[in-house]
Amino acid sequence: MNKVVIVTGGSRGIGAATSRLLAEQGYGVCVNYRSRSAEAEALVADITARGGRAFAHAADVSQEGEVPGLFNAAEQVLGPVTHLVNNAGMLAPQARLAEMELARFARVLNVNVIGCFLCCREAARRMEGGGAIVNVSSVAARTGSPNEYVDYAAAKGAIDTLTRGLSLELAAAGIRVNGVRPGFIHTEMHADGGEPGRVARLSPQIPLQRGGRPEEVAAAIAWLLSDAASYVTGSFIDIAGGR
Repeated sequence: MNKVVIVTGGSRGIGAATSRLLAEQGYGVCVNYRSRSAEAEALVADITARGGRAFAHAADVSQEGEVPGLFNAAEQVLGPVTHLVNNAGMLAPQARLAEMELARFARVLNVNVIGCFLCCREAARRMEGGGAIVNVSSVAARTGSPNEYVDYAAAKGAIDTLTRGLSLELAAAGIRVNGVRPGFIHTEMHADGGEPGRVARLSPQIPLQRGGRPEEVAAAIAWLLSDAASYVTGSFIDIAGGR
């Protein structure tokens, strides 16, 4: 089977680690990015230098008109898309809910939820021979992320519900849909929220006493996509050090 995966938001952090691992496992990888072209191209160069198959494609997955083009590009370069990792997301600076502007809340939901929905819909329309989808949620969907990112937590809660519902819709078609919920992971996203050292600050609150690595999340994603998880759908793996 020619395994072809689109990894949205694939140029950095969890997306980049997932792209590398899946390429090592024999997938053709479409590294999707919105604006970080240099990082995406560097990642693709690294993958191909190691003998993998990958290319980068720019698309804002929160824009309905750009998602079909992303899938078309993956099909043209690598073949029909068989797997999808919905990883694209964003944080806004830390704030309490009472301080948030509507425009900010809407933007966070648009990028995190609408992008996931649009890519899931496109995959559901195209994966005629079965396939697998993994949606990257967050442990914040359970904790609510008070005083920092309630909007982000709400978006990830929506992704959890979307994941569960879609898994039931697509099960008979042989398309599995699962989710991962990372906790405090060492990625650049925390700087987007205004606190690059957030993981170090909060590590004492984590039962395992440390933040996670993107590669640890990637390993869970890869397992859920694989045939080893062939009887798993509508499920979630928390990768949060026991939090």
